[in-house]
Amino acid sequence: VQGKDPSVDITQDLVDESEEERFDDMSSPGLELPSCELSRLEEIAELVASSLPSPLRREKLALALENEGYIKKLLEIFHVCEDLENIEGLHHLYEIIKGIFLLNRTALFEVMFSEECIMSKYTFVMCWLLFIVLLRYSSMKNNRMIFDCCQPECPINAVCNRNSYFDLLSRIHPFRNIGGKESHLVPSITQLSLHPVLALVLLQRSHNIRKIHEDEKFLTDLFAQLTDEATDEEKRQELVNFLKEFCAFSQTLQPQNRDAFFKTLSNMGILPALEVILGMDDAQVRSAATDIFSYLVEYNPSMVREFVMQEAQQNDDDILLINLIIEHMICDTDPELGGAVLLMGLLRTLVDPENMLATANKTEKTEFLGFFYKHCMHVLTAPLLANTTEDKPSKDDFQTAQLLALILELLTFCVEHHTYHIKNYIINKDILRRVLVLMASKHAFLALCALRFKRKIIGLKDEFYNRYIMKSFLFEPVVKAFLNNGSRYNLMNSAIIEMFEFIRV
Repeated sequence: VQGKDPSVDITQDLVDESEEERFDDMSSPGLELPSCELSRLEEIAELVASSLPSPLRREKLALALENEGYIKKLLEIFHVCEDLENIEGLHHLYEIIKGIFLLNRTALFEVMFSEECIMSKYTFVMCWLLFIVLLRYSSMKNNRMIFDCCQPECPINAVCNRNSYFDLLSRIHPFRNIGGKESHLVPSITQLSLHPVLALVLLQRSHNIRKIHEDEKFLTDLFAQLTDEATDEEKRQELVNFLKEFCAFSQTLQPQNRDAFFKTLSNMGILPALEVILGMDDAQVRSAATDIFSYLVEYNPSMVREFVMQEAQQNDDDILLINLIIEHMICDTDPELGGAVLLMGLLRTLVDPENMLATANKTEKTEFLGFFYKHCMHVLTAPLLANTTEDKPSKDDFQTAQLLALILELLTFCVEHHTYHIKNYIINKDILRRVLVLMASKHAFLALCALRFKRKIIGLKDEFYNRYIMKSFLFEPVVKAFLNNGSRYNLMNSAIIEMFEFIRV
């Protein structure tokens, strides 16, 4: 019934309009665009909008835009509209650029995101993106401040006087916005396949990162100013955030490029620079430095281990990089200890024998664990030992209990994965007896951490551990906790019974 006029009785032959249109399009010459003038913007916008529904007209429109260099002409008109404050013209330009974007053609994207278009201050491409942001915010002027950081006069550019590379970096930001942050605000964009855009994003990131990391003078200047005490705090914060962003983008590189990237940073002295930064008072700078350190540990823990063992030959224990990390974990002011949890995970990666290398001449496990237990373990266990001098914890607030639970979790990992290093440390320092003091904590999760630590030791079935436990009467705190738990049928009750059942069997 569709396609027929109900007021006409004569049967009509249905005409496939799409085929008729296709025939017209195939037989007609290429699309002719109106001359690019301010007075014809409305006509251009209507032509672009009318071409979008038809695949053939879309193709012809794209070809015409490419062949005539139309986008750069629109850029010139955009500046005229800006100067004249022609709001109607800007709205037409918005519709035109939106239509060009929806053509989803790689060749056009390359022109739109070329250096000339992106880096021209407040270009029409940027303003089209700003119109998207306007759905959330109210003032175009305020939104334009987002892009002020892309300009050479941005404070971060004055720090190293290497404008060209910061200009390159600034090109990353609009790409990133297109690729994800604001795209959910415009359904018509998210409905498209944006593979060409995403490919350009990754290509541009790779290009920017490569250009920066190949410039040794730039990186030397960067690290020098990061570690210079005379550097202004605001500038140092900008530099650290830049370095953090730089490392974050490197995660999208191909493996061989990422290897070269981190090798360059290592050779230029990123680890000594982080060591200096982590010793500073600025919490925001330290937080960004911790994030950078996490990228390095995730990429190559052996590189970090080699550095800290070398610096131990020259520096005191207090200023070793790993000890600074441990101290930041211990001193985390967050009530939920979010930063401490991250740092504990990094420490566990560094002391994990599974990712340690073994060569014919040396074993990294033997060397690094010997170093760690000699220079770092006393820093890690200091809060535990300080809090367990009596029969019950001297401080039993929630944040202290959380911190001690994190330390116990790492020590339990060491018991499971290390051999004589942790055994000698526990027996010589009487660590297990001090840990079992925490069984008297009012926080059940901490008491269970202490019990889990002992259960891990017993599970090893090691005679040295067994003699140490019997000689020091180290079942007494466990039995006392069991009796204090009374008739309650809870996790503490079950865990203690399971431990004795394991011994009996």
